[in-house]
Amino acid sequence: MTTRTLVPAAPPPIVDRLSALLDRFRVRAGLFHQGPLCGVSHFDAHPGRGFLHLLRRGSLEVQHQGGSGAPVRLAITQPSLLFYPRPLWHQFHNPPRDDSDFACATVELEGGERNPLARALPALVVLPLSQVSGLEGALTLLFAETDRLRCGSRLLADRLFEVVLIQLLRWLIDHPAEAGAPVGLLAGLAHPRLAQALVAMHEAPGAQWSLERLAQTAGMSRTAFANTFRDRVGQTPAAYLADWRIGLAAAELRNGRDQKSVAGELGYGSASALSRAFKQRLGCSPAAWARNAT
Repeated sequence: MTTRTLVPAAPPPIVDRLSALLDRFRVRAGLFHQGPLCGVSHFDAHPGRGFLHLLRRGSLEVQHQGGSGAPVRLAITQPSLLFYPRPLWHQFHNPPRDDSDFACATVELEGGERNPLARALPALVVLPLSQVSGLEGALTLLFAETDRLRCGSRLLADRLFEVVLIQLLRWLIDHPAEAGAPVGLLAGLAHPRLAQALVAMHEAPGAQWSLERLAQTAGMSRTAFANTFRDRVGQTPAAYLADWRIGLAAAELRNGRDQKSVAGELGYGSASALSRAFKQRLGCSPAAWARNAT
């Protein structure tokens, strides 16, 4: 009689879950306010624009319109960040004597509504500053730059806001439940095996990704991979890959790239194949979309 020793499966290797996304869809921030806010301040929704507010001290009541996906009223009583990844009207109410202190920036997630991170996040992320590990150093530098005017302060503050935002995104991927993220990309990236396949698609969108190959990349059976992917991400692997490719194509066409070269890079056999997939996903041809996007 032979005895078999069961060896536990090796854990999946650690992968960089953000860099490929941010290389393709860049994040830009622009400081527009530092210091106290008193009374009522409102922030309008503009296409392609989000907001990142840092409440350093004081209290705050935030108001949103009903049906926006964010609470109609929200009270904040400790130093916190408020991140709006998509355009959303909001209004701050600060007690006149509260001396609430803010640093606020606009946020542009390249690709607008096609940006996969913007689509994966809830309408509003609110977190105490102390809850997001790793922020202390960047916040210290950021507040030092916003407290007094020095050469290059605005440019440096913009870059530091981007650092804060990347650290926030890193934390959200590691804590999707605390962030209130729905089923989608963040939940998929939080899964150690699904992340292997998602990062592979992000890094090589033009590769011939079959279900079997993606499952092998994730270290899972085809059935387990397909079911887990659908439960976590909310769509099939093939549908996610199609959306990822079309999002990249839209960004490249917006930047003036020609359709034939974009098609080749993204795994389409011809410009006409890209055009058919583009129309199926976005309801118009690449040429029509590029004209409307400019």
